[in-house]
Amino acid sequence: MRKDIILRLASLGYTFDTDKDGWVIGFVIDKVTNTIRNETNLSEIPEGLYQIAVDMACAEFLKAKKASGDLNGFVVDLNEVLLNKESQGDTSFSWGTDKVMSAEERLNALIEHLLNYGKPQFSAFRRLKW
Repeated sequence: MRKDIILRLASLGYTFDTDKDGWVIGFVIDKVTNTIRNETNLSEIPEGLYQIAVDMACAEFLKAKKASGDLNGFVVDLNEVLLNKESQGDTSFSWGTDKVMSAEERLNALIEHLLNYGKPQFSAFRRLKW
C-alpha cells in the first residue's frame, strides 16, 4: 500500500521525501487500516475498498502535513471551470462556478473528497459484530 500511496501523492503533485515523510506514511496507513477495519468489522481491508483506503491515506497524509505547516510549494491545480455566461436571444447558458477558489480552499476540497467519497461503500462490506 505504501508504494501506491506514494504514487497517488505524486499524481496529485506532491513530491515525496523519504527521510521526512516515511514515518508519516506508516502512521496514516495504520490509521486508515484501523478505521476501515473498525467500520466494516473485518480483519483485513477488502479488495473492493483498497483504492478508497489509498485515497483516504493520501488525505490523512496531506491533512497532517498541512496542519504541521509542512506543505510548502504544494499547489492543487484542479483546472476548475470559471463561470461562463452566454446569451443568445432570450436563451441564457451558464456553467462552472461563480467563485474562484483560493489555493487553501482547493486543498481542503481535495482532502475532503479523498477522505469521504468512498465511505458510503463501507456498508457493502460491513459485517455484524457480536
